[in-house]
Amino acid sequence: MGSTSSCCASTSPKLRSSARSRPEEPEKICEEPSYSLQHISDREHGGELNLESNPSDHPRASTLFLSKSQTDIQDKRERLYVNHHHGTSRKRYSSCSTIYLDDNTVSQPNLKFTIKCVSLAIYYHIKNRDPDGQSLLDIFDEKLHPLSKSEVPEDYDKQNPEQRHIYRFIRTLFSSAQLTAECAIVTLVYLERLLTYAEIDMCPGNWKRIVLGAILLASKVWDDQAVWNVDYCQILKDITVEDMNELEREFLELLQFNINVPSSIYAKYYFDLRLLAEANNLTNPTEALSRERALKLETMSRLYEEYKNLSKASPQRSVSFDNLTMTRWVPAILS
Repeated sequence: MGSTSSCCASTSPKLRSSARSRPEEPEKICEEPSYSLQHISDREHGGELNLESNPSDHPRASTLFLSKSQTDIQDKRERLYVNHHHGTSRKRYSSCSTIYLDDNTVSQPNLKFTIKCVSLAIYYHIKNRDPDGQSLLDIFDEKLHPLSKSEVPEDYDKQNPEQRHIYRFIRTLFSSAQLTAECAIVTLVYLERLLTYAEIDMCPGNWKRIVLGAILLASKVWDDQAVWNVDYCQILKDITVEDMNELEREFLELLQFNINVPSSIYAKYYFDLRLLAEANNLTNPTEALSRERALKLETMSRLYEEYKNLSKASPQRSVSFDNLTMTRWVPAILS
């Protein structure tokens, strides 16, 4: 056993130096079978190279409706510029002594104003669609799946709807189902995500069913008390529950079951809708900031800062019945 050499014995400095002086032999690489499994980092950030086509997934990508409205907005901006310099503009601007605010904030959007903005975004989607793009899928084709028993005209996929018709359709669904303004913004996110993933365009023959599917999904994801599919059958009298279920199922499949809406995406769509409204002279009524309202906003901001600092300082504990009821404060946003 004494003559047995151990493979774990360390070599002497002389042997190590001589080993370094010898020319290096090419290292033998053991070839292993290659697998086509994608790394998780590539899957998470693979869309960085295609930001422009994924606005509903990436905060830095421009929204589709804002891009489609640029041509029309440029003409309207020129008219607004002329009206402003001729004294016909009705917009009130803040000054050092007076600040004008509306009741539309990112945390609590105004319902009527938000629905108008969303309907305007859908209008530009239909009007400035790609003429060579794929427009109709069977599940969204109103000829194959009509929403009413009335006969669908032959040119149903040729005549672009007016913005007020789109607004009336969305407002009816939201008022009947008692949906919130935040749900309207999420509806627009799902709508543009569908157009990107399925590579289709909105047209006069499919916009109603696409909007209906987006509202149906957004109401279930966003609202705590979701509206059932059978409830929509009470609003749209001639549609069946089976049709609603099929619409929801195929909508989810086309979204690849990606129903996540981060706060950054939500905020981007909110502010882009405000830009769209301002460019189209669609304003929300403003009121001068009173002393009482200013004190209320200041109090809400201060309480939120105190609550945030207290949350950072206190150790994380599990919720018990003693502290189950908590007041939720949101930061004041001056629009």
